[in-house]
Amino acid sequence: MAIFIRRKGQIRDQFCSAEIVRAERASLEIVLPSCLLNFISGSMDQAHCHIPFAKTGFFNQLVLDFLAEHPQLRSFYQYSPVRPDFHEAIKAKQLQPIQRDVLVQALQEQYATLAPVAAVQENIASLLRPETFTVCTAHQPNIFTGYLYFVYKILQTIRLAADLKAAYPGRHFVPVYYMGSEDADLEELGSIFINGKVLTWQTKQSGAVGRMQPEGFEELITQVKDTLGYGQYADELIALLREAYLGHDNIQHATQYLVHALFGRYGLVVLIPDDASLKRLYIPVMREELHQHSSFKLVTATIEALSQHYKVQANPREINLFYLMAGARERIVKEGGSWKVLNSDISFTSTELEAELQAHPERFSPNVILRGLFQETILPNVAFIGGGGEIAYWLELQSLFAHYGVPFPVLLLRNSLLLTNEPAETRRQKLGLSVADLFQDAQVLINRFVQTHTNASLVLKEEYNAIEQLFDQLEAKAQKIDVTLVASAAAERLKAIKSIGKLEHKFLRAEKKKFAWQTEQIRQLKLQLFPLGSLQERKENFMPWYIHQGPALFDTLLAALTPVTDQFIVLRIG
Repeated sequence: MAIFIRRKGQIRDQFCSAEIVRAERASLEIVLPSCLLNFISGSMDQAHCHIPFAKTGFFNQLVLDFLAEHPQLRSFYQYSPVRPDFHEAIKAKQLQPIQRDVLVQALQEQYATLAPVAAVQENIASLLRPETFTVCTAHQPNIFTGYLYFVYKILQTIRLAADLKAAYPGRHFVPVYYMGSEDADLEELGSIFINGKVLTWQTKQSGAVGRMQPEGFEELITQVKDTLGYGQYADELIALLREAYLGHDNIQHATQYLVHALFGRYGLVVLIPDDASLKRLYIPVMREELHQHSSFKLVTATIEALSQHYKVQANPREINLFYLMAGARERIVKEGGSWKVLNSDISFTSTELEAELQAHPERFSPNVILRGLFQETILPNVAFIGGGGEIAYWLELQSLFAHYGVPFPVLLLRNSLLLTNEPAETRRQKLGLSVADLFQDAQVLINRFVQTHTNASLVLKEEYNAIEQLFDQLEAKAQKIDVTLVASAAAERLKAIKSIGKLEHKFLRAEKKKFAWQTEQIRQLKLQLFPLGSLQERKENFMPWYIHQGPALFDTLLAALTPVTDQFIVLRIG
C-alpha cells in the first residue's frame, strides 16, 4: 500500500475539520490518531507552498535521480521513495528475528532518570509486541540540536509513524531518534549558528562526542541567551538548556534529556546505541567484520557500479569498526596475525579479540558502512528518514544487508523547509518576487528587477543586431578584396560586440543606482532567508523561532511536513 500526502501541484494545505487528511493521488484516507490531532489541528492556517527539489538549485543529481527513480540508480534501493510499498516492508521485517526484550530493557534503563511521559512509555512497552514497528531517523548529538533540519527529521519521523498507524490499524508504529553519539567530529557537532553569529563550544576533549563531559556550557548557554535576545519563551528555553547540559554527565545524556523534553509529548523514543546490551546483539556481524572483512568486499563491488554515474559518499575500509576508549575513537586495523588500534598501544591476538568482543562489545563502534546495519539489526524498523548525504551512503549498502539477511528499509528523503515570516513575505510581495524566485541568485534578481522597472532601454538588442549586420557587410567586402582580410574583420566584430556589452553593463550599473533601496531590500531578503548563501535549514538553529512561538512551533511544523514527498516546502510562520 502506498501513501501519497500533499504531492505535486498543491499550493496551500489545510486540515479539514474532520479527522481525515485525504491523500491527493490515492484513494487512501489518512485518519490521524487522537494523540496527534491536538497538536496538529489549527496549526495549518499558515500559508505554505511546495517547489520541486530540482527547481531549488540546492540538491545534487543523485538526490534528484533517487526521487525520480532514474533507471541507472533504481537498482540500488528496494522501495520507491515517493510511492513506497510499506505493506511489503512490514512483511519483510516480520520475518526478521528481533530481540525485542533486549531492546525494551535497554530503552527502559536509558529512560530511568527522565521524567515519565505516557506516550513515550507506551511506545517503549509496545515494542515487545510483534505487531509494533519503528520508523527511524538518525543524527549526531550536535550541541543544542545543531541545525534546523534536525528538528525537521524528528518531526517527519513522528508524522510518518502517525500516518502509518492510521493506514494500518492493526499495527503500531513508534518514531525513533537513533542518536549517533559515537561520532568524533567535534568541529561539526560543537558549533551553532544563531542570528548571524557562530557560537562554538571550547573544549580540549576528544573521542566520541556523546561521551564528552559538558564542561564550559554555563558560559556557552549565557552566550546563547545574549545572542537570542528577547522572546516570550526565551527564559523557559534557556532554563531547559541549563537543565540538559548542566545537569548531566555527558553530551549524549544531555541531548537525550533535551530531545525528550521537546518532543516526548509526541511519543518520540530516543535510542542511544552506545549500549553494551545492544552492541552484544551485533557481535556476530562484528566478529565476521574483524576476521573476514565482508563489508569491504560487498560495498566495494556496489561502489564500482554506483561510481560510474555518481560521486561516492563513503568508501569502506578493510575493517569498518572503531575502538572506543576514554577520550578516543580509533580505527582497528589487521596487521599480520594481530589486530591493532591505531594511535594507541592496544593490540589483540585472535583469542584476545574474541574475549574483548564478548566482555566489552560496547568498545566496538561501527563506522558509516556498518552503522545502518546495526540500526536495522536491533530495531523492528520499516523506514529510515535521512538527508541527501545519508541517502547516498545507504545506496551503497543493499548487498551488505542481503548478505546478513536483514531487510532493507524504505528510504525517505528528509523534508526540506524554508521558514518565512510576515515581514519577509510583505517584502517579497512588494518586490514582485514569486516564492520560486527566492531560490535564484540575488544578483540575477536585482538585474531582472531593474530591467523590468526601468524606463530606459538597458538591453541593447537592436544595437547588437546592427553591429552584426554591419560586419556581415564588411566581411563580404573583405572577401571580395582580399580573403586574408576576413579574419581582421571578424576580430573587429568581436571587439565591437565586447564594447557594446561593456556599455550595456555600464547602463545597467548606472540604472541600479536609481533603485538602490529596492536592490538592498532584495539583498537583505536573500541574506535573511539564505544565510551565507546556504539553505536556511543547513545553517540556522531552531531557537530563534522557538523563543517567540514555544511548543506551538513544532505543532505548526508537524502539520506542514509531508513524510513522503518529492517537494521542497516553503512555510510562513508568524
